[in-house]
Amino acid sequence: MAPLRLVTTNQSSHQSIRSPTHSVSTSEYTTEQDTVQVQDTDFELIKPTLPLSPFGGSFESLPSPVRPGFLRTDSPALSDISGHSYPHPASVSSSDIRSPKDEASQIEAHRQRELRWISAMSSISSSQARKSKKIRKMVLDGVPASVRYQVWATLTDSKGKRMEGLYQRLAQREKVAAYPEIERDIQSSFIAHPQLQDGSLAKLLQAYLSMVPDIQYSRGLALVAVQLLLQSPEEDAFWTFISLMDSHLRPYFSSSNVQLEVDASLFAKALESNDAASAKKIFGDMAISPVIVCRAWFTTVFADALPSDYLVRLWDVFLFEGVTFLFRAGLALFSCTRRLFLQSTSPEAVLDILSRPPSTSLPPSPNAFIELAFSMKFKDDDVRKQRGKLEAQVKRRTAQARASPISPAITPTISLPKSGV
Repeated sequence: MAPLRLVTTNQSSHQSIRSPTHSVSTSEYTTEQDTVQVQDTDFELIKPTLPLSPFGGSFESLPSPVRPGFLRTDSPALSDISGHSYPHPASVSSSDIRSPKDEASQIEAHRQRELRWISAMSSISSSQARKSKKIRKMVLDGVPASVRYQVWATLTDSKGKRMEGLYQRLAQREKVAAYPEIERDIQSSFIAHPQLQDGSLAKLLQAYLSMVPDIQYSRGLALVAVQLLLQSPEEDAFWTFISLMDSHLRPYFSSSNVQLEVDASLFAKALESNDAASAKKIFGDMAISPVIVCRAWFTTVFADALPSDYLVRLWDVFLFEGVTFLFRAGLALFSCTRRLFLQSTSPEAVLDILSRPPSTSLPPSPNAFIELAFSMKFKDDDVRKQRGKLEAQVKRRTAQARASPISPAITPTISLPKSGV
């Protein structure tokens, strides 16, 4: 029994590919078949390469090989988008090698997990996915790489945002002011990954920034977009990016910086509750602003901080749980690196450790990191309520500014092209 990969008979266009979230019956599969068909889409059965070590990441995160340019989970760029590699935190011993029986059992479990995801995405609407206890359990159990981009699209409800033809029209607009900076970042940060040099990243960011002119471009915006492009076809990545920004991240890129300051303040309090000594060392003795720490993590969704296998698992959970999971992930990284930064003697050394934690300081697997994050002393609902109150205060101030006759004109937050433009 083998996991799945998406195959189609049409090799010329991504647009012709039907989503695996359409209805599927597991009864369509038999042990003699080579594929599972979901309407007009075939999932080819592929046997993955199993890790030699149980510390090599959980089996559910193993990539199924996929057709280049579609489910791009097997891209070499996933090794690390920032151009550096991470040594594995555990070495391989002879006791780590799996027996053929164990391997077959793991393959079957992996295949069943893929089928469950396909079935769930066909029966639960995207708009209800983040309210579903079943989906939450499946997210925590693991998201197979072969269906990850569809899962992310479902969790962000990106199809609800999609407007056919709009992406191309936005991309054809006059270049935004930040376009030269975007090109420089692409050349400097992603030069080692040819698949990101095809213009898709610049095009996606150009389209987004031309539509949402109140957003300030930063490298973090590119790092977020890259994660989606590594998983998805270009236009699908754009609409997932739109939904992700609207649901979670957009306030972090506002010129006011208010939301980042609010969340940094709440994060500092959460760290103090979990580890008062670390909070005192970082924010007191070292006089490091919580905003500096949270900006590096939250605006990139930890893209610079974690190896790829840890990162995609964090994104799986974040896209279901929301921004509060970024707090938990940050607290987990403080816990992992505690010994190192408590021994550090300069703010620069501390920030270097926190921004790119040594791989040897991380838990032995991505799932172990997720478990550590959930073990943190942190009340998600309390933080949501506090964020809500502070956001309400900001909205009141904004409304007062709008009403003031001496206030400057408010820049429109959305700028869609007119029909035919």
